[in-house]
Amino acid sequence: MARKDSISKMREVLIKRRDALRKALAGDLSLLNQLREQSGSDIVDAALDAAQDEISSQLAEVESRELAHIERALDSMRQGTYGNCEHCDAKIPLARLQALPYATMCIDCQRAVETGELDLRRDSDWGRVVDTGFSDADVSLTDLELQ
Repeated sequence: MARKDSISKMREVLIKRRDALRKALAGDLSLLNQLREQSGSDIVDAALDAAQDEISSQLAEVESRELAHIERALDSMRQGTYGNCEHCDAKIPLARLQALPYATMCIDCQRAVETGELDLRRDSDWGRVVDTGFSDADVSLTDLELQ
């Protein structure tokens, strides 16, 4: 029962963090748009604006990656698979989940991926890929703009 209670508390933490990231990203993106609309009067201002744009862009990228991890964790909670390693299906220790609530692998599998001993791309089921006969040449820019 303790694991279930801990996971329930982690869900609340993940939801709060998700909401905070969504607000931050909305603010970052609107700030970036405002900065682009302003034009600096000299080269130094333009350089500072460009540097600030780059920093804000990188921060937004990191926040959006974390948001994607959180959304994935919340989805696995809904499916009832949260806390199980995606590779070996063993239970991920609570200490690891408390440190990194959106962890998807146990420490051993994560370490194996990071050292290259385990290549998850190799485990893909390529038998399910279907060649539809379409190529990039079949798509025009006007087709994309209409969507």
